[in-house]
Amino acid sequence: MTTPPALLLVGHGTRDDAGAEAFRALVRDLGERRPDRPVAGGFIELSPPPLADAVAELVGRGVRNFAAVPLMLVSAGHAKGDIPAALAREKLRHPGTSFAYGRPLGPHPALLDVLERRVEEALGDGAGRSPQDRAGTTVLLVGRGSTDPDANAEVHKAARLLWEGRGYAGVETAFVSLAAPDVPSGLERCRRLGARRIVVLPYFLFTGVLPDRVRMQAAGWAAAHPETEVRCAEVIGPVGELAELVWERYAEALAGDLRMNCDSCVYRVALPGFEDKVGLPQQPHHHPDDDGHHHHHGGHAHAH
Repeated sequence: MTTPPALLLVGHGTRDDAGAEAFRALVRDLGERRPDRPVAGGFIELSPPPLADAVAELVGRGVRNFAAVPLMLVSAGHAKGDIPAALAREKLRHPGTSFAYGRPLGPHPALLDVLERRVEEALGDGAGRSPQDRAGTTVLLVGRGSTDPDANAEVHKAARLLWEGRGYAGVETAFVSLAAPDVPSGLERCRRLGARRIVVLPYFLFTGVLPDRVRMQAAGWAAAHPETEVRCAEVIGPVGELAELVWERYAEALAGDLRMNCDSCVYRVALPGFEDKVGLPQQPHHHPDDDGHHHHHGGHAHAH
């Protein structure tokens, strides 16, 4: 019997043990939801298991066809370059294999619903609250931040979609690294726009160093501005909606239905200040736990 195409979940990796375990828990959940499909997951850096081990495990189980899904919210350098390059390396390591590549998760309606739930949890018990409470709440959606302007723009898109129809006073955007505005600047913008209550909402899948930094910076700003109420929401987490979305991206990858927008990709378009990235060769990260990490292969690929 032919082994069906495997779901290969690809994560970036984190120095936070709880965040890495949340990824591994999601991989287990994905397998339980579709026991008829081989499932494995690996990281491109920082955390075990490395992507190479996940691929080798599946190959050992007879898998030859893979649908790789990047467990990332936006399409930045990792999704556009690092992961496709890593998959090209694995294809050379395992002759006869094929890899379909899915798109990042993006501001999917299911994830927007989870973000809304996280805001509500931060606001506290819903008993006795009214729509006016939402109208008096400004949300600061905080993304990771990237040197890729297209990725930063996707966070702004998520913020706008979260605002639409939910009755918040506003949803502003900030970043915890590599891009402006930073968290204190984002909070100050909310204050100057008249916010009296702000929910800081980390736009991250799992816990980690950067979400912790978001909370720390928000707490520091709040201590200096006691007149403004600041609450911090939790990350998305390995929830059922996330697992179902990953399977949706898996099906898209197998069908070749990616629907990616490359109009503002720095690897294709000469955006102001990023002209040197057009056509830039991509190389995979070298995971320290990858036994073959000293090997070098050419032919690195873009995600497009």
